Parts: sequence; C-alpha cells; structure tokens
Amino acid sequence: MLLRSRYRQMKNKALFITEAAAVAALYTVLTLFAGAFGLANGAIQIRVSEALTILPFFTPAAIPGLFVGCIVSNILTGCVIWDIIFGSIATLLGAVGTYYLGRKVSKWLSPVPPILANTVIIPFVLAYAYGAEESIPFLMLTVGAGEVLSCGVLGLVLLLAIEPVKHKVFDRQGT
Repeated sequence: MLLRSRYRQMKNKALFITEAAAVAALYTVLTLFAGAFGLANGAIQIRVSEALTILPFFTPAAIPGLFVGCIVSNILTGCVIWDIIFGSIATLLGAVGTYYLGRKVSKWLSPVPPILANTVIIPFVLAYAYGAEESIPFLMLTVGAGEVLSCGVLGLVLLLAIEPVKHKVFDRQGT
C-alpha cells in the first residue's frame, strides 16, 4: 500500500511538471507567433498568449508554466532585463491571483488579476526600461485595454471552451 501511494505521488509530480512545461511552451510559441505577425505591436497590444493566464483556474501547474513561459518569451524576443524580470513577475502575480480569485470567488473574475498586474506594472517598464515618451496614465490605459482584450475577452472565451472538457484535460483522479 505504501509503495502504491509513493508511486501515485511521483506520478502526480510528473504530471504537474509536464502540465507546467506544456503551458510554458504554448505561451512561448503563441508569443513568438504574435510577434512574427505584428499582432503585439502598436499602442494597444494584443498578446494572444496572455489568454493563457486563465489556465490557473483549471490547474495550479499553469502558475509556474506561465511564469517560465513569460521569461523564455521575453528573452527570445530580445526584451531588456527589466522587462524580463518585471514582466514575468506581473505574469506570476496575475497567475496566482487567477488561481485564488477564480476558484474562491467566481470564474468570471479569473481574468482580473492578470489585467490589473500588467496594467500597473508594465507601464513603468515601458517608461523606465524602454524610455517610452507617453505618460504613465496613458500607458496604463493602453496596456489595460490590450489586457482586457487578451485576458478578459480571449481568456474568457478560452475558459468557456475548456470548461466542458476540463475533466479530460486536467483531472488528476485515478493517477
């Protein structure tokens, strides 16, 4: 019985790591895809990969997956060190917030933490790390608008698409 319990624990850890790695890879691929087609450029940036910030609603493995995916994406797209650090922290804070708020309060509020984290943190990165000439409030408005579209609209569409099959994708019963 003890051996079976230990086997189940190891299998759950492997599943957690695999899910986190899959989320990180998907986030990175979507970020690079959006960048290649100019979808994440302009005043209001729509990062399709930010829709994945809804995934902590379904699995805690998405939290480190999104964090690592953001770090890798920011490195591969040539971001400055402050963007790599603080952009990834914004994603991490948003993912943790999604996990708790979505599970404890309402699934409809799941996109709020990444929207808020990015709206507050990223304008300072743009202003101080990249020397953006726009004011911080203007940058908050444009970053916030992009996050509402990416996390709010696309993220909720993703949530509604995954919800009917969540037990097939994220269920750990029987492992």
